Amino acid sequence: MISNLSGAALPHLRPASASTSHATSGLQPVVTAATEAPDATSSGFRVDVSQVKLLQGAKLISVADVPVVRDLMAANWLRTHDTNATQSFVSDDAPQNTYAQVKVDGKVVATVYNGGSSTMTNAAAGQIGKLEDPPGLGGPDLAQWRADTYARLLGGTVEKAPTAITQSQWTPRESTSTTYSREQLDAAFQAMLAEGQKAAAQQQSSYLASRTQPGTSADLSA
Repeated sequence: MISNLSGAALPHLRPASASTSHATSGLQPVVTAATEAPDATSSGFRVDVSQVKLLQGAKLISVADVPVVRDLMAANWLRTHDTNATQSFVSDDAPQNTYAQVKVDGKVVATVYNGGSSTMTNAAAGQIGKLEDPPGLGGPDLAQWRADTYARLLGGTVEKAPTAITQSQWTPRESTSTTYSREQLDAAFQAMLAEGQKAAAQQQSSYLASRTQPGTSADLSA
C-alpha cells in the first residue's frame, strides 16, 4: 500500500530536529618531520615546510557566541525534555484508526482513516490520478468523502470499519510546533551546559578511579 498524496490533507509529523553545530577551530597546521627520508620511488608526495603558513587571527569560537546555533540547540533540548514528547504516539494511519476500506472484486485497494488520510495501491493511485479534496473538509467527513469517491472512480464498494468514528467524536491532532520565549531558550542553554559539565565530571571521575585500581598503573619514567 502507498500513501495517496494527490490533493490530500495528510497529517504532517514534526519530530525534534536535531541541530548540529560546527565549532570553528583555531588550531594551526603542524608538520612532523620524518626521521628517515622517504623513498622517492615509493612516494611522489612531498611537503615543502617552507611553504607552510600559520593562520593569522584565528581563534576558538564558543557556541554561546553564535546566537542562531545556541538557540537551535536550546530549542532541541527543550523538545527532548518535553514530557508530552515522551507520551505514546499513535499515527493517523494506524490500524486502530481505520475508517473504511474500498474493495474491488473483493480485494482492498484503498484504506481511509478517521483523520481523513488514506493509503492505496499503485494501480488505484494511477487510476484515480490527481484528486482535489473539498475545502474545509476534515476528519471522518473527509474520510467518508474519499471512500465514496474512490469507490466510484475505481468501480468498487465501501466497507466501513468497526473502528470508524463520527465527526463529533473526532479530535483534530494538535500541532507539535512550539515557539519558545527568550527566557526559556536562555534557561535551556544553561541547563544543557550544566548537564554536559556533569557528564564530563562523571567520566573524569570514573577514569581516575580506574587508574587507581591494582594493575592499571603506568610507568611514566620512560
